Amino acid sequence: MTDANDTVTFRVENRIAWVKFNRPEKRNCMSPTLNRRMMEVLDALEFRDDVGVLVLTGEGSAWSAGMDLKEYFRETEAKGLGATRQAQRESYGWWRRLRWYQKPTIAMVNGWCFGGGYGPLYSCDLAIAADEAQFALSEINWGILPGGGATKVVVDLIPMRDAMYHAMTGELIDGQKAAAWRLVNESVPLERLEARVRELAEVLLKKNPVALKATKDAVRRVKEMTYDNAEDFLVRAQEAANSFDNDGRKEGIKQFIDDKTYKPGLGAYDLAKQS
Repeated sequence: MTDANDTVTFRVENRIAWVKFNRPEKRNCMSPTLNRRMMEVLDALEFRDDVGVLVLTGEGSAWSAGMDLKEYFRETEAKGLGATRQAQRESYGWWRRLRWYQKPTIAMVNGWCFGGGYGPLYSCDLAIAADEAQFALSEINWGILPGGGATKVVVDLIPMRDAMYHAMTGELIDGQKAAAWRLVNESVPLERLEARVRELAEVLLKKNPVALKATKDAVRRVKEMTYDNAEDFLVRAQEAANSFDNDGRKEGIKQFIDDKTYKPGLGAYDLAKQS
């Protein structure tokens, strides 16, 4: 548990770390203080034995309305280029850290997700939104391009025509359209959001954690590779995973072939039986 007055709070329950942006009065805009705190929280949770999945959400009516225009932009820029670069390193740094995090991560988008909020949205492995959530690349409305990786996010995730419309108009879309465009995996009514995310987290908790880490990294890495390079990378990645946990792979095969206690196409092997 953390201080309720902190810019980021978290609690750990049943191996799920529930991490919250905690500036509800500012619609959870990301300030330099919040960005530094997020890195500390990620550090604190990454290798805890009682954490198997990390969920990132927001307090109040927003997930994150992007960068704090006053603190992140105006006040930082007034201090000069050095301060601006530091603020960028701190924000982009924890997003990068989240992309390659040791544990699987889920964005639980409970409300507004604007502009800079697309950075951590993309950094999470999976994303579930409320139907009522609102998404927008709002930068065009105050006179800049969608920076900080936001343009890259939409180009990676959605078709070009939709990406162009989204970036050029700054119009709001709801969770259902975000799911149709593939900004998120799916959208559910707000009252069901936490239950659906918990259900998904519990699915992940049943998987081999070494295989999960290797899988999430592989999906991000191979996207820009040729097929031949990806094929070679995946062979090496599996060999590396085996060096960390060869017993897990063997136990899974044993439970299927010898014990006949599960079918890989229908679910995961029983981790509790792995020595």
